[in-house]
Amino acid sequence: MNFASFIANRISFKSKRTFSKLIVRIAIAGITLGLGVMIISLAIIRGFKAEILEKVRGFDGDIKIVKYDLNASYENSPFIKADTFEHKVTHSKTVEYAVPFATKPGIIKANNEIEGVLLKGVDKSYNWDFLKNNLAAGRVVDFSDTTKSKQELMISQTLANRLKLKLGDNLMMYFVQEPLRRRPFKVVGIFETSIEDIDKIYVIGDIALIRRLNDWSQNEVGGYQIRVADFSKLDETSRFIDNNLPPRLKYTTVFENFPIIFEWLPLLDVNARVMLVLMLAVATINMISALLIMILERTSMIGIFKAMGATNWSIQRIFLYNAALIIGIGLLLGNILGLGLSLLQYKTHFFKLDATSYYMPFVPIKLTWLDVVGLNIGTMIICLLVLLIPSMLVSKISPVKAIQYK
Repeated sequence: MNFASFIANRISFKSKRTFSKLIVRIAIAGITLGLGVMIISLAIIRGFKAEILEKVRGFDGDIKIVKYDLNASYENSPFIKADTFEHKVTHSKTVEYAVPFATKPGIIKANNEIEGVLLKGVDKSYNWDFLKNNLAAGRVVDFSDTTKSKQELMISQTLANRLKLKLGDNLMMYFVQEPLRRRPFKVVGIFETSIEDIDKIYVIGDIALIRRLNDWSQNEVGGYQIRVADFSKLDETSRFIDNNLPPRLKYTTVFENFPIIFEWLPLLDVNARVMLVLMLAVATINMISALLIMILERTSMIGIFKAMGATNWSIQRIFLYNAALIIGIGLLLGNILGLGLSLLQYKTHFFKLDATSYYMPFVPIKLTWLDVVGLNIGTMIICLLVLLIPSMLVSKISPVKAIQYK
């Protein structure tokens, strides 16, 4: 053990001065709270972004293919299934799945309540993973019986509350066309995505019913819903799809289909950066104050070391080692605090949210080891670099005056 580290250890943890011990504890507490809050903040921000993105992607896919026309209504213009395109896309490593769909607006009447909805028709190839994970009650549409499937309907919890419906209830849906048509349905499933744009309007049924109502052939669809294998390569996959699209078809990405949500998500990154800077500033200022107080308190010791021939840098190293030990303990406790609370929330969902405002009923958590390691290393390096400046106070202390200092 060298001279600087030996003295630093003595004055940090074996000092009999009550004031020094208090300063060290306050400094450790500041680092602990700062790192703990940074870990939790980053985990929450990443959790929000991941959960919201997964909800939007799970329901509507990453890319939608529809007919290229001037139709701006909720009802899709039909086109013949592009078998060659579908085969090429589904066999691409960049695409997870591509499934047909169609939408048709309607009006549900139940329990003296009326609500306008958008029926999303799908077939047996539809990927149900997302809806199964977000089921509040019941099941998904069963396509084993093609007759019954046309009468089965999945609705959101929001619509169920508004229309006073529960699992197994029957309802009547009206489709405004010439002539006016109505169809009976049975509620077989209730889902809850907590995204208002979805829960407020969408119901899920059989695409065969939409084909019959619109007099489409069995080979006609309203569009394709595509999910990419790697979301970070969405632009690359979009170009691949665009290059292989049949004539008179166009594609839109999830960013275009839900612009408000994706305009809001980048604001979370701004909040995260502001939070990290503030917490790091608090921890750094706290350490600077503690280091200055410890240097001033040890003025006579500094004078004696200088009189014995110690250089300014060797004495500075004493206090920098001292600060590093304090920061290290603070980081350890900060990790315990931040990771402990994050794990508690991840397992129990203890802290709740208003789903109508935040798109989910609880505070989401997502954190990687890279984030934790980065925060620890960054905090340690920045604090030590900043502490180089106050440690230079040592060079201003005169040995003669310092030895006389009381």
